[in-house]
Amino acid sequence: MSQVEDTAPQSLAELARRHGLRPAIARPRFPVYLRQLWQRRHFVLTYATSRNVSKYSGSALGQLWQVITPLLNAAIYYVMFGLILGGSRNIENYTAFLLTGMFVFTYTQRTVSAGARSISGNLSLIRALHFPRASLPLAYTIQELQQLVISMGVLVIIVLITGEPVTWFWLMIPVVLVLQTLFNIGAGLVLARLGAQLRDLNQLLPFIMRTWLYASGVFFAIHDKVVGTAGLPDWVATAMYLNPAASYIEWMRDILIGSHNPPQAVWLSCLVWAVVALVAGFWYFWRAEDRYGRG
Repeated sequence: MSQVEDTAPQSLAELARRHGLRPAIARPRFPVYLRQLWQRRHFVLTYATSRNVSKYSGSALGQLWQVITPLLNAAIYYVMFGLILGGSRNIENYTAFLLTGMFVFTYTQRTVSAGARSISGNLSLIRALHFPRASLPLAYTIQELQQLVISMGVLVIIVLITGEPVTWFWLMIPVVLVLQTLFNIGAGLVLARLGAQLRDLNQLLPFIMRTWLYASGVFFAIHDKVVGTAGLPDWVATAMYLNPAASYIEWMRDILIGSHNPPQAVWLSCLVWAVVALVAGFWYFWRAEDRYGRG
């Protein structure tokens, strides 16, 4: 009798393999997984758009908060760092300088933070339906991209008001945003897996984001502050320039502000970070596909 009981599970497993049956939550091969994601692109876009519409539906100003929030943050930092602490003394067109840094950094900050909550905050959906789990971090990235489009329109108007002329370099704005979006997708996927496994990550993330903000030159010129004021070696400033958030900020400033001259390696840093983050992020997230929603 015990021999029959021992062989029954083996027989069932062999029968499943013979007929090509797999567990419902089994992780598909990576190319198949990417194809499944593409097949659900309409779901991802609709989910992102619906979240955007509902996010501010209960407030009187509605979608205007997408623009008001970064503007209020920029105004606070302008008063604190530009006026009180004198951060604007050696920076031409500090208004455009600061707003560009705030809008570009906010896009990455919000995307990464949302990605960290995308799995842990949607467990009921994950357990009820079968779909590629990467759809959720992707949807959150698209949601933040939709908000950025509005913010960038406001930024362009402000930059023009501050006296910056329209140049051919402005055609590179979509290129920077595409590369930044690719980086954000990869970073969001990494944080989504970490957020699903580490329960305390969402408590630590605000402190990590604040440190990243201060290290990315959002409201000060990196070289002048690090080398000129602090007296640190040049390699420290170079390392700060090459961190992904600072790279995308500096390249966007170089496009919008004529007097801004970042290191030439900034554009290469943006490209490398986009490719590495996207490939590594998808692979890292996919490796745990069959574990999301458990426990």
